[in-house]
Amino acid sequence: MSAEKDSPRPGKRLDTWKEIGAFFGRDARTAKRWEETRGLPIHRVPGGGRANVYAYTQELADWLKGNNEAVAVPDEAPPAATWPRPLLALALLVTFAAVFLIVQSRRSGHPSSLAASASRRVDPQAQQLYLKGIYYWNKRSPESLNQAVDYFTQAIVKDPNYAEAYVGLANCYNLMREYTSVPPGEAYAKAKAAAEHAVALDDSLSSAHSSLAFVDFYWSWDVSGAEREFKRALELDPNSVPAHHWYATFLLSLGRFQESLEEIDKAQQLDPHSSSILADKGLILYHSGQTDQGLALLKQLEAAEPAFLSPHTYLADIYFNSGNCRGFLSELKTAGTLLNDEQRLAIVKAGEKGFAASGAKGMLTAILAVQKRYYAQRQMPAYELARTCAVLGEKQEAIHFLQIAYASHEPSVFATGVDFAFRSLHSDDSFRKILAQIGLPTGPPPAS
Repeated sequence: MSAEKDSPRPGKRLDTWKEIGAFFGRDARTAKRWEETRGLPIHRVPGGGRANVYAYTQELADWLKGNNEAVAVPDEAPPAATWPRPLLALALLVTFAAVFLIVQSRRSGHPSSLAASASRRVDPQAQQLYLKGIYYWNKRSPESLNQAVDYFTQAIVKDPNYAEAYVGLANCYNLMREYTSVPPGEAYAKAKAAAEHAVALDDSLSSAHSSLAFVDFYWSWDVSGAEREFKRALELDPNSVPAHHWYATFLLSLGRFQESLEEIDKAQQLDPHSSSILADKGLILYHSGQTDQGLALLKQLEAAEPAFLSPHTYLADIYFNSGNCRGFLSELKTAGTLLNDEQRLAIVKAGEKGFAASGAKGMLTAILAVQKRYYAQRQMPAYELARTCAVLGEKQEAIHFLQIAYASHEPSVFATGVDFAFRSLHSDDSFRKILAQIGLPTGPPPAS
C-alpha cells in the first residue's frame, strides 16, 4: 500500500513520477512538464533530491478540475487559436471526457463509454454525468452510492439508450445491501432490472453481464446462470476488473478457494489501487487457509483507510468466529459508527456489558437477546441469529434460524458453506440438506 497511515492529506499517495503520470493516463515525462509549466501539486521528500517525489490523488483530482483544457488537449494537437471557437469548445469537452473516463475506467473497472459505445454517439452531458457517477461509486459509502445513483439516473434521462449508465445504476444497487440500509429485496430488484436493460441495449458489453451475474447469484440464487454470465463477461473482455473481482467472491462462496485466489489476483493486477479488491483478497486468503496473510492485509488496509467499511466488517466476522471478543466488539462498533447503524451499535453495547459480566458466553448471550428483539420487530435477518446460536453451541436453534433464512430468501445464506460460525454443523444432516437446497457444496467444513 502506498498510502501513509493516518495521512492528513486526502486520497491515496503516489510515490513515483510513473504512478503520477498514470493517474492521468500519461507518461512520467508529461507529469514532470506539468509540474514545471502548470503547477501540478507535487511533494518532495526532504533531502531526497528532485527525483524523490510523491503526490496525493485528491490533490491531483482537484488540480485536474481547474486545468481541464490544459490536460485535455493532446500535446501534439494543432494550436487552439487556429480552431473555430465552437469546434474548440466541443473538442475540449470530448477530449477531456475521453482522458478522464479512460483513467477512471482503469481504476474502477467500469467500461470506457467512448470505447464501448463507439458504434453510437453518446450525449456529452450524459457522459459527464456518468463519469461523476463512477467517481462516487468507487468511494463505497452510503452517501456516495446515493450520489452515484443520482448521477447515473440523470445520465439515463439525458440519454435513455446509454447502456453503460444502466450498468452503473445496477452496480450501485448491487452494493447497497452491504453499504447502506436499503432492503435487499428493493436493491436487488432494481439492480436486476437495470442490468437486464443494459444487456438488452448492448449484449456485447462485458460489464452488463458481470452486473447481471452478481444479482443472479446473490438474489436469484441461480448459481449456474451466474457463472455463465461471469464467463460471458470475461469472454467479452478478459481484462474486465469487476468480472474478475466479482467472479472471485462468487467462487469463494462456493468454496472454490484456489480459483477464487486466481481471479482476485487477476483483478488486483488490473487495478492494484482498488481498496475493495484488496479487502476481498484479504478475506479470500483467510478463508483459503492463509490466515496470517489475510489478517495482515486486512489490518494494513484498515490502517491506511480507517473510514473504509469492508476491512472492519471482515475483521469483525473473523474475530467473532475465532473468539477474539474484544477485537470483534471494537470492529463492529467502528462499522456501526461508519454506517450510523443503530442495530450494530446496540449489539455492541449489549455485548460489552455481557463480556464484562461473564466473558465470551455472556457476550454472545447478551447479543442474541438483542438480535431476537430486533428479529421480532422484523428488523434483523434470521441468518445473524443462526450464526450467534451456532457459536454458542445451540445447534438445533441455529438450524432453525437457518431454515427461516433460506425460506425468507435472505442473501446472506450463500455464505453458509464457508462461514466459520457453522463449522460444528457440517456433520448434521439437516444442515447439509440446507446447503443442498441453497445450491452449495455439502463437503467438509472450512479449515480454520
